Amino acid sequence: MAELIDGKALAKEVRAEVKSRADDFRATHNRAPGLHVVLVGDDPASQVYVRNKERAAAKAGIEGRVHRLPAETSEADLLALIFELNGDDHIDGILVQLPLPDHLHDQTIVDAIDPAKDVDGLHPFNAGLLVVGRKGLRPCTPSGCMRMLEHVGCDPKGKRALVLGRSTLVGKPIALMLLEKHATVTIAHSRTEDLAERVRESDIVVAAVGRANLVKGDWVRDGAVVIDVGINRLDDGTLTGDVDFEGAKDRAAHITPVPGGVGPMTIAMLLSNTVDAAEARIM
Repeated sequence: MAELIDGKALAKEVRAEVKSRADDFRATHNRAPGLHVVLVGDDPASQVYVRNKERAAAKAGIEGRVHRLPAETSEADLLALIFELNGDDHIDGILVQLPLPDHLHDQTIVDAIDPAKDVDGLHPFNAGLLVVGRKGLRPCTPSGCMRMLEHVGCDPKGKRALVLGRSTLVGKPIALMLLEKHATVTIAHSRTEDLAERVRESDIVVAAVGRANLVKGDWVRDGAVVIDVGINRLDDGTLTGDVDFEGAKDRAAHITPVPGGVGPMTIAMLLSNTVDAAEARIM
């Protein structure tokens, strides 16, 4: 029976670390680390995410503001706000909540953020630093996954790791982070042939496809560590991941639940990135 990786408990530890660092920063520099979030439109899920980030930042000793803009905001006006935030020395982190309304181009807006303040780790400059193995701001969800592996004592070195998913948000960066830790990494996706065999041969499985129960329980290797990034809502309203949890938990050594696994870690690592950015900017 697998040991559950409790994302809520681990995120609480990370937030406590961030609070201590933020307090030290305030004492040394006479101000708190600053995080500003931009929310365009009234998407219900985005509103919930932003409220959660706002509350978590306040509790962690990070000062900030949420810029709530109407859905019809023009790209020019949004870019003007980003440039204003870039130039404010009291702002260390800028996050634009995605997805944006259809008339706005996500990548254009992300590209406009100062890479030193890109606490989502999505700017091409920061993506490039990750590719070449240099220190920089890294995407929050993959960073949270790596912290979970560390927490359960799973050293990727020499292990076979399978990343299901090739998105720029999770799949590609987590594959690079695992490679950086000397894992032998395979990237698979919904069109991969013999997917079951790829899972069965893997010591670490990170599922981030967004397809409910794509990974069957009997595909999971005995003793594997399973990190399920997927969040899928079923017809009855319940949430499930990309992995058949009930089947996989009897075979894996460690597994994340959905919900309560990776999700809480994403916000915790956002806060950690904000303090990282604040410290780096005053060096």
